[in-house]
Amino acid sequence: MNTADFAYKLQSDKPFDEVVANLEKQTAEHKFRVLAIHDVQNTLKEKGIERGPLKIIEVCNAGFAHKATQKEVGVAIFMPCRYSIYADGGKTHVTLARPSMIAAMFPEAGLNDLAGEVETTLKSIMEASV
Repeated sequence: MNTADFAYKLQSDKPFDEVVANLEKQTAEHKFRVLAIHDVQNTLKEKGIERGPLKIIEVCNAGFAHKATQKEVGVAIFMPCRYSIYADGGKTHVTLARPSMIAAMFPEAGLNDLAGEVETTLKSIMEASV
């Protein structure tokens, strides 16, 4: 198994803060909601650890979440969906944990179509943001 199996990655020449702002805007435009933004850089700095910009953005669509948990409540441990955004080497990198991998972990639940729809939307959000 390689990283592409469980993560969708893009990179951008746009500044880190611009990509983060774009992701927030695109999330809303695609009928998802930003639930939380974790500023890992600042959290680590509070502990005396220095690192470059890194944020984790948690997003959700209530309708999709409800459908998924109705089919298999166990998927809740992988919710909400997450983007990781970091700056490195003059580029901004965005990674999405692929919902299709979650569906693969629950093969009897019949989540493939739903996960595919969510993944397509989340990829569109990324592509419009970088």
